Amino acid sequence: MPDETIPGKSKKFEIQAYKRPQNIRDLINTHVPFSGAPQRHPYEPEKVILIPDPFSTHTFYYEFEAEDISYVEELPSLVDIEGKTISMARIWVEKKSMGLRCSPFVVEDTARK
Repeated sequence: MPDETIPGKSKKFEIQAYKRPQNIRDLINTHVPFSGAPQRHPYEPEKVILIPDPFSTHTFYYEFEAEDISYVEELPSLVDIEGKTISMARIWVEKKSMGLRCSPFVVEDTARK
């Protein structure tokens, strides 16, 4: 019977060097950066959702067409108290593209008691 406590063969992890785009000056002039946690749109695969502050209690998100995103930079991940990590990224969206900013809220009475 094999002993499962013996370490197995580990995978080799390559280090990926950061590659800055050659036309970064053009990118700054023609695009706007947005930072947050990127996610796939649940119903439309051609759209991307970006949550700027995923651990906030009053959160909002951006929605962009994937074809309007020209460059993506990986940012350091966020970690909560329980150790759950969320990947963060900076996306460069073409200027004059259509985007959507959504702020969900709970409907309640505003009258004071």
